[in-house]
Order: sequence, then C-alpha cells, then structure tokens
Amino acid sequence: MTDSTQNTTHFGFQTVNEGEKAGMVHGVFTRVASKYDIMNDLMSLGIHRLWKDAMMDWLAPRPGQHLLDMAGGTGDVAFRFLGRAPGATATVCDMTESMLTEGQKRAEAENLANRLEWVVADAMALPFADNSYDVFTMSFGIRNVTRISDVLAEAFRVLRPGGRLMVLEFSQLPNPALQWLYDRYSFNVIPPLGALVAKDRDSYQYLVESIRKFPDQEAFARMIRAAGFGQVKYRNLSLGIAALHSGWKI
Repeated sequence: MTDSTQNTTHFGFQTVNEGEKAGMVHGVFTRVASKYDIMNDLMSLGIHRLWKDAMMDWLAPRPGQHLLDMAGGTGDVAFRFLGRAPGATATVCDMTESMLTEGQKRAEAENLANRLEWVVADAMALPFADNSYDVFTMSFGIRNVTRISDVLAEAFRVLRPGGRLMVLEFSQLPNPALQWLYDRYSFNVIPPLGALVAKDRDSYQYLVESIRKFPDQEAFARMIRAAGFGQVKYRNLSLGIAALHSGWKI
C-alpha cells in the first residue's frame, strides 16, 4: 500500500514525493555542472550577466560585509560582490559539490581565495548560526528547492538584524503575447541546445518547466513577507523574463 499522506511537490511538470525532489535536482546539476556557465551564456545570449550586474547595482555591496550566496554554484554572484566591496567576505553554498568544484577552478576563485569559503549544504537546513550574515543572495536556485518557505525562513534566521535578502529568479512576463513567444523559445530552443552542448536534453527540459512552475512576482513577494521580511520590493528585468526580489530583516 502507498502512503496517501505523503506530501508531494513538482519536479518540472511532474508530481513527485517531496523526499525525492532534492535527489532529482542534485542529479540535474551534477550532470550539467561542467557546461553550466557556457549554457547560461548561450540560453540568455549573455543577458544573465547584465541581470547579475543589475543585482549588484541594487544591492550596493559595502566594505566588510559578509555574504552568503546560496545555490551559488560556480561563484558568479560572489565574485561580483567581492569585486565591489573591499574587505568583504563570501560563503558560496550549494547542494551540488560538482558545481562548487567548477567555481573553484575559475581564475577569480584563485585571486579571491582568502575571502571565499565554499560549503556544500541544503538551503532548507543551513549549517550556519543565527544572525551570521549581512547579505543573503540566491540566483536562479530557489525555484529548484522542495519548500520555498523553508528556504526563506532559513535566510531570515542566518541574517543579522538589518541584513538583506536578494533573490534573482526567472519570472513571468505581464504581457500574454510576449509570454507566449518566450514559451515557444524556451521549449523549442533550450532543450535541444542542452542536448547539443551539455549532452543532456532532459535536464534542460526540467529547467524550462521549473520556470513555469515558479510563483509570479506578486505571489513570491507575498511569500517573502510571510517569512518575516520587511520593505519587500521587486524589479522586473527584461520585461519580466527575470525579476529581482529584495527584503530586509528589520
């Protein structure tokens, strides 16, 4: 007999048991780790770099701050943060060790080695003390977790009073016609590109589907407020293909 009380969640367009999702997501990012950065450039035509720069512009890193970059993977956000904040330090945290390994191979990692820490951990159960960080960032990762509310609760816990949360994630275009065109691109171009470059169509099919399952801008903002954050705001990027969400631990 099956346990009818077991909670379910989504893995792309599939419905799976909550206990299975983390392993499935881990498998996706383990498989694509070595091609992750080049695929980001190809899929977005390099625009993801402008989005991350916009994230830093709004975040305005300050000297001496301590950053936790969750789902930080290959270090893109942490490197940008440290480049703008002399004396700051960063912990890059990801559940997939192979993603962190790819980040550590980058030239920036060697140049900033004394200001960087790399930690394998689950965003829903962080191994860090309360009130440890000034800034918590997460880029293109929160849509992959099993329970978004648990991640936001952990972000609130590890941030110091006055600390800031900033999440960069794919979102929804407010114009239905543009959303239709974007969907045609996503489903017809990105999985075949994944098959060609990363030799893994299925992982990129999941990544496209996971974007469609993520809450829209207003719904996600409500979740951030429910976690206890104040001054919650968001900004659309590229008409809403992605969005930046900001909140403060007041």
